[in-house]
Amino acid sequence: MKEFLKFTLATMCGMVLLSVVVGILFLISVVGMIASESASTKVQENSVFVLKMDGIVEERAEEGGPLTELLGQADMAQMGLDDIISSIRKAKENDDIKGIYLEGGVMSFDSPATAQQIRDALVDFKKSGKWIYAYADQYLQTSYYVASVADSIFMNKTGLIDFKGLGGKHEYLTGLYEKIGVKYQCTRVGKYKSAVESVTRKDMSEYDREQRTALFQGIWKHMLKEMAESRHTTAEQLDQLANDSIMAFASSEDYVKAHLIDRVMYPEEMKKVVKGKLDIDDDDDIHQLMLSDMMGVKSQKKEEGEKIAVYYAYGEIVDSPLRGFSSGNVIVGNETVKDLNKLAEDEDVKAVVLRVNSPGGSAIASEQIWHAVQLLKEKKPVVVSMGGMAASGGYMISAGANYIFAEPTTITGSIGIFGLIPNVSGLVSDKLGVTFDGVTTNRYGDYEHNLVLGKDNDTEIKFMQSYVDRGYETFLNIVAQGRAMKRDDVHEIAQGRVWLAVDALPIRLVDTIGSLDDAVKKAAELAKVDEYHTATYPDKTDWMESLFGDEDKSSYLDSELRTVMGDFYEPFVQMRLDQQRNRLQARLPFFVNVK
Repeated sequence: MKEFLKFTLATMCGMVLLSVVVGILFLISVVGMIASESASTKVQENSVFVLKMDGIVEERAEEGGPLTELLGQADMAQMGLDDIISSIRKAKENDDIKGIYLEGGVMSFDSPATAQQIRDALVDFKKSGKWIYAYADQYLQTSYYVASVADSIFMNKTGLIDFKGLGGKHEYLTGLYEKIGVKYQCTRVGKYKSAVESVTRKDMSEYDREQRTALFQGIWKHMLKEMAESRHTTAEQLDQLANDSIMAFASSEDYVKAHLIDRVMYPEEMKKVVKGKLDIDDDDDIHQLMLSDMMGVKSQKKEEGEKIAVYYAYGEIVDSPLRGFSSGNVIVGNETVKDLNKLAEDEDVKAVVLRVNSPGGSAIASEQIWHAVQLLKEKKPVVVSMGGMAASGGYMISAGANYIFAEPTTITGSIGIFGLIPNVSGLVSDKLGVTFDGVTTNRYGDYEHNLVLGKDNDTEIKFMQSYVDRGYETFLNIVAQGRAMKRDDVHEIAQGRVWLAVDALPIRLVDTIGSLDDAVKKAAELAKVDEYHTATYPDKTDWMESLFGDEDKSSYLDSELRTVMGDFYEPFVQMRLDQQRNRLQARLPFFVNVK
């Protein structure tokens, strides 16, 4: 009887505890729904949109929950390019918003094209006749590039500008692996496909040096041209400043003499400048709208006409969700295929714009997505808008579209395939003394074991190379078919080489240089619709899904590691993720992080 009462009491306590937990979650849900209903921001007269230039900008940011607001973290460190551009446009449309204030200058971008697109949106904003001011304690180089569009640029009296040109060192781990008895076995097609070189060489190959030099010089030339136009100087003068290392300037006034900024001042003086621009008294407060506020401002444009779908495909292309630390969003092959199939069957959707920002990844998943795009194209027009990068597998999924737009500094091409398998026999057998023996029913029944642990595996490597060769031929044929080119002509410009979009245009890898808006207009034209509105897919991850979902996409710890490790974060993550990736990779050979 005592046992019965004990178990009954325990069950009742468990039910009460469960009810409390469910009640709390229900309350949070209600708060979330109320917050969503009242999310519309009322813009006061004489307001200013304050865009903080001190976070990490990626293609798209996931939705936050009501607790985010409660904890005062509405403007998170990671921001979505789509949210920023949308907010700038709404600020342009709204008569009560008088200008934009760019505050701070240490923003990081996932690609040069991401920074360029924000700058382009600010240039368009100025066409309204409204003003843009920028102020910071210091400016990182790419943040300065964005801020240079401002009518006036101000800086703290003890501030500095990091203005030195583009470049950097690449890590080569071959010597480290040699010391511990690990040798990476490489199978690849394409002399420019240098993704394998960090673990197979101790220095940069001439082919890799050639493509990196062309890439960085092209991006730098574009940045210099636009900064020079905004600052009423010449690209040659700015380039000379970078060569002379303006970090050695004796005082912040030297930045004024160099025409990089307009004035130096302290923050309280800057507030007076803004108040003067708004024509308000010193005692009055400035009505500030942060990015999170702007996201709640209703657009002046009404959703009318036919629906054009904008499908975001951004991040690495994978066969299945990656576990543990990741570098952000991923494009999961089978999930993307299902989404595209639904869009094909949706009669309300008249055309699809595939927004691609991806370094590639799994060759198999990339081909599956390409095939889904072909099926979609049979039913409605498909236009690709390339963002920061659409390289390797990212280019494969783009190649079959009806039309391809790219930003001027989009990184694309990298048409090549590689396989990378570590052989740890030197570590396991020679250093640790572990030996292996066994039986097989067929000659190559244990080929995977030989690839990783065998000392004599030349035959298995040849099989792997044959597999890679086949993947490359598939890639060439996909591009040749999609771009109406001959296979040999594609091979000539392929070889795994990375191209800047402006260089990819004359060799027919893209159709034209243009924005996401341009791609939407083209999709509507191909669908023969005059009035249209856009709808974005897939839906952003709901905060409840983030809380209870199985996938670990971008944890707080991951974000903190990115901040702490800085430039070493990406190599660390890539080493961890190599263990989960498909052996056949169509992936960008290097990462271009800009600050």
